[in-house]
Amino acid sequence: MANPRKTAVSVLTKIEKDNAYSNITLKSFLNDTELTHEDIAFVSALVYGVLDRRITLDYVLSSFMKTPLKKTAPFTLNVLRTALYQIMFMDKIPESAAVNEAVKIIKKSKENRNAGFVNAVLRAALREETLLPEGDSANELSIRYSCPLWLVESFLKDYGLDTAKSLLEESLNAAPVTLRVNTVKTDICSLKSRLEDMGISSKEGEISNSLILDKGTNIAKNELYKNGFFHVQDLASQTAISVLAPKKGERVLDLCASPGGKSFTMAEYMENSGEIIACDLYEQRVGLIADGAKRLGLDIIKATVNDATVYNEALGKFDCILCDVPCSGLGVIRRKPDIKYKPESDFEELEDIQYKILTTAVRYLKKGGRILYSTCTLRRAENENLVIYFQKEYNGFRKVCENTLMPHINNTDGFYYALLEYGTLEE
Repeated sequence: MANPRKTAVSVLTKIEKDNAYSNITLKSFLNDTELTHEDIAFVSALVYGVLDRRITLDYVLSSFMKTPLKKTAPFTLNVLRTALYQIMFMDKIPESAAVNEAVKIIKKSKENRNAGFVNAVLRAALREETLLPEGDSANELSIRYSCPLWLVESFLKDYGLDTAKSLLEESLNAAPVTLRVNTVKTDICSLKSRLEDMGISSKEGEISNSLILDKGTNIAKNELYKNGFFHVQDLASQTAISVLAPKKGERVLDLCASPGGKSFTMAEYMENSGEIIACDLYEQRVGLIADGAKRLGLDIIKATVNDATVYNEALGKFDCILCDVPCSGLGVIRRKPDIKYKPESDFEELEDIQYKILTTAVRYLKKGGRILYSTCTLRRAENENLVIYFQKEYNGFRKVCENTLMPHINNTDGFYYALLEYGTLEE
């Protein structure tokens, strides 16, 4: 039987070594193990917990280590992190068990020479409590909320201290699991009842035809999911589509559609009547869109390989266009904590790409049509500032509405959208 703690350490080491996505790496390891349902839940909690709190954990560990963290062997360091996470943040795990299991893992690894070191560091952590900084400087907030300094400074610059602290605190909480009812196949009352018969309780969300699960479950294995009665989609995305409000019979373009959730919701708004061209740059991702549409029975969706930054005359004209552009993703770090460890330099070219996609979208739009520009980030440079610049350059567009959804206020992902209506475009 696989060891859940060792599995968690291996996943974390792989993520760090290969700069890999946490969800894909975790899924790969779990598919290749014989862990129980409880052990899988424990591994997931450890992996995402350590990723959530890594900066805080490293701050505490460094106070008990003479060796710099950067010079500590990766597997050993992740053994220390997982054990310390259990000690600091998992109340139901006995401290002694966390330490003893960590030492056992190291002794059975290629880094077994570090067993004494691991034991000494963790025993010191048990004896001597390390207090986290309580001040409100960017560096203190970074340590306390386990968020890179550059990102803390970005939130402070864009939103001020109070909102920045609220965002940082909420980033460490679990995100809700929200379903979008496939109204082409069922209705919300019927789906809610059928889920309850399976022991899955839920409540209706603020957006029509949304259900928020009371607790997490493996939705992908649910028969109702397999039969296309719903797809998983955060309320933020559902809210954005409700603002765009595509209508029955319209022709719609989703320029950056993968994995397809927003296209699916638009098709449901349209009662599966009209046409949606759902694009992505890569064939594999286009396949994901097509598979999802087939599962849901939404045959107005045509999944197509297309570069969103390059005008494709063959696509024709559209009544409305969704530009859910590639972004830094900083609104979803409570779902994908590994995003926050990407260097700021990774995002340097994003604004140019986003603007190019938005201006390319203009060429597809019918007169009187509408574009929804959206991101799942909270950087103003990618959101409000970009739209302001766009309107200066394309003054034939009217901004109908604009909103930034905040996790700590709206209980959604961090999300921005602006609805732009095309009147008389002045070249």
